[in-house]
Amino acid sequence: PHDADPLPRVLHLDHAHRHPHDLGRPASRSTVPRGRTVPGMTHDPGTARASILVRVSGPDRPGITTDLMTVLDLVDAEVQDLEQVLVRGHLTLAAAVTTDAPDELAAVLDRFAAERCLQVELDEVPATPIEKGRIDAVTVLGHELEVALSPAELGAVAAGVAAAGGNIDRIVRLARYPVYAYEFRVTGADPIALRRHVAEASAAHGLDVAIQPEGLGRRAKRLVVLDVDSTLIQDEVIELLAEEAGVLGPVRDITTRAMLGEVDFADALRERVQLLEGLEVEALERARRRMRLTPGARTFVRTLKRLGYAVGIVSGGFTHFTDRLARELDLDHAVANELEVADGKLTGRVLGPVVDRRRKAELLREFAASENIPLSQTVAVGDGANDLDMLATAGLGIAFNAKPVVQEAADTTVNVPYLDAILFVLGVTRDEVEAADAVVDD
Repeated sequence: PHDADPLPRVLHLDHAHRHPHDLGRPASRSTVPRGRTVPGMTHDPGTARASILVRVSGPDRPGITTDLMTVLDLVDAEVQDLEQVLVRGHLTLAAAVTTDAPDELAAVLDRFAAERCLQVELDEVPATPIEKGRIDAVTVLGHELEVALSPAELGAVAAGVAAAGGNIDRIVRLARYPVYAYEFRVTGADPIALRRHVAEASAAHGLDVAIQPEGLGRRAKRLVVLDVDSTLIQDEVIELLAEEAGVLGPVRDITTRAMLGEVDFADALRERVQLLEGLEVEALERARRRMRLTPGARTFVRTLKRLGYAVGIVSGGFTHFTDRLARELDLDHAVANELEVADGKLTGRVLGPVVDRRRKAELLREFAASENIPLSQTVAVGDGANDLDMLATAGLGIAFNAKPVVQEAADTTVNVPYLDAILFVLGVTRDEVEAADAVVDD
């Protein structure tokens, strides 16, 4: 028969505030009423073992996990699941265990809590793990340099997950620099609804949010191919040349229409190059020296290379610029247009086929084939309409500070001015970036 006055479902063994001078004295047993077991876990020797969730929290210090495992072993408990989180020196440790002696387990954990000045809670749980269904990784990026995401911003993303029928299993901070980044591990959400609701939250709060199915496929990306102008570098190289030739205005107008997809890129390129006819070849080097890498570009490429990625660039610009970038950044692949030169001057023509929207997608396939990497394990990054086919071909297409038509079509968007923020979308943490740099520096 059940007791007339049942215990609460959760049993708290709270010694987190016990005075240090009391640690050598017998622990108070007021939190574990004598003669009672954890509610709903009364064990009959002829039945299956009780299944209990043990939650430990309090200030972290060395040896807590070791001591907990020792205590569990004393009562012949079996550990079925185990997770631990540390936030600003505060430990939360959860263990799902089975035992034949829940009374004895509660008693030894009470002593453990007292000796360690910790809080311990016990609760009944299902004997087998709950089926979680689909799992998604939702990556959230802030927009301002080293500015923390607000509770309202994080709450809006969480509300979007809930509206899609999902549950947040885990939240991990990926970075504080150059921007704050968090990853939500979401289970059971309808994928279409998740994208819609989270997109609404990101639009309302000016956040970048990437949603990817969690699993080996996400972590197996091995090739990254980037556009160059306004992606790997801050500039449009043809505009640098146009400044040298004194035709920046008309060239910039054509560039804008091409990037918006209003005119064919190949035709626009030929039209702009024709305006450069007669420019001395020395101007190419002057323009190259004014070329500026996007903030975080070196960190981005360096980290990818250290993680074993192949990295390539495809450009609607010119080989004089991309060849130098390939050498400086140790890139594996680089393809761009070649300007024709005669008598030390530009002729106003391009040699060979133009690297346009279709050609960029072809080059992504060629790079992947040469590296023996399936397209599903590739990432493409770009900003303009001539990148659309490449973004659609890759396993993950990322619109980086892109035109609206590109943002609408890409798998995900990144709208911060730091190229290395893309690492967080790939699941790489800032700590991993810095650890890799430290190893090389040593």
